[in-house]
Amino acid sequence: MPHDHAIQCIHDPMLMLLSYLVSVLGSFTALQVAIGIPTAQTSGQRWQAVIAGGVALGAGAIWAMHFIAMLACRMEIPVTYDLGITALSAIIGVAACMAGLAITGAGSFGWNKLLLAGLCMGLGVAGMHYTGMAAMRMPAEIVYDPMIVGLSVIIAVVASTVALWLAFNLRGWVQMLGSALVMGVAVCGMHYTGMYAAHFVPNGQDPALSTAGGLGGDYLGMGIFAVATVLLTVMLVMTMQRRQRRAAVSI
Repeated sequence: MPHDHAIQCIHDPMLMLLSYLVSVLGSFTALQVAIGIPTAQTSGQRWQAVIAGGVALGAGAIWAMHFIAMLACRMEIPVTYDLGITALSAIIGVAACMAGLAITGAGSFGWNKLLLAGLCMGLGVAGMHYTGMAAMRMPAEIVYDPMIVGLSVIIAVVASTVALWLAFNLRGWVQMLGSALVMGVAVCGMHYTGMYAAHFVPNGQDPALSTAGGLGGDYLGMGIFAVATVLLTVMLVMTMQRRQRRAAVSI
């Protein structure tokens, strides 16, 4: 494989930290939202919880983490990101997480259902990652190590299965916070394993032409972190307030 002239990716430690923090916040928010799926009294309430949990986990814990971590990769060539493909990667992540939550939360909890949902969600998360990688515009081609790609997919499936089990088996704040910290490690582990599988080989294209029209900017990663943090915090607060109102009505 033509890796002799591959461009080295050096990760920005600040953006790596931000990617982990947003993943933890997204995981914690998703766990809080997922509590409402098995206890929903109507189909409408159940689907509201599935959608909210899918957005928190797929867009917050996974996609925002992924994109911030992508921006953390500093190379000696200019890189921008195709808006349409980047948006598609976010949709894949959210849809996969919604599917996993919907399958696991339907009816009684069972291991067969959990494993099926974990596989579905894990493959979706891996698909989100590699779709997001395909959004890169740069004067280089990406060559993957298939063995490491396979390892990253396994990590995604295992992490997704664990996340779904936690979502439907934990209730306490301390347990959820600890689980969110672990989930952040798992999600980041999948991403950086996938990045380790990638080799960026120059293709001789004009840098200006190959990056034209893409998303870029030195502060884009911090901007995404700020927006994701605000939205996830608002979702978390609204979820807690809604749960308190329902608890007060039931008394």
